[in-house]
Amino acid sequence: KLSLKGFELIKRFEGLSLKPYKCPAGIPTIGYGNTYYPNGKKVQMTDPGISQAMADKLFESLLPPYEKSVDSFCRDDINQNQFDALVSLAYNIGVSNLQKSTLIKKVNLNPNDPTIKAEFLRWNKSDGKVLPGLTKRRQAEADLYFS
Repeated sequence: KLSLKGFELIKRFEGLSLKPYKCPAGIPTIGYGNTYYPNGKKVQMTDPGISQAMADKLFESLLPPYEKSVDSFCRDDINQNQFDALVSLAYNIGVSNLQKSTLIKKVNLNPNDPTIKAEFLRWNKSDGKVLPGLTKRRQAEADLYFS
């Protein structure tokens, strides 16, 4: 399970929008970076706005698959901060991207490998462009991972 540190990290970098908007990748998004609803329906730009309470509920209802996925393909001896950083990354780049990444391969070989930090920092682009916000997020995730 994600700790409070993990929740706060994701919420801080995702930001909150009570109305649909397009993320830098052009995907309709609402709440704390949610691109779909608990029923599996994708967010549409024509969807009505949501309340703060609904945004929190939506965020919390959509986290378990990310937690379960990271738990399923990571070794069992990672610590809470490492788990939180990996769930944050998965939440942002997608579970399948994280699962096939060099970062996860390195985590599963040696979770304390210092070169893992550079692997976080590689995930700072959208459509091939470096985004300063993603660079800051990857730095924060790497810092949490190694704290």
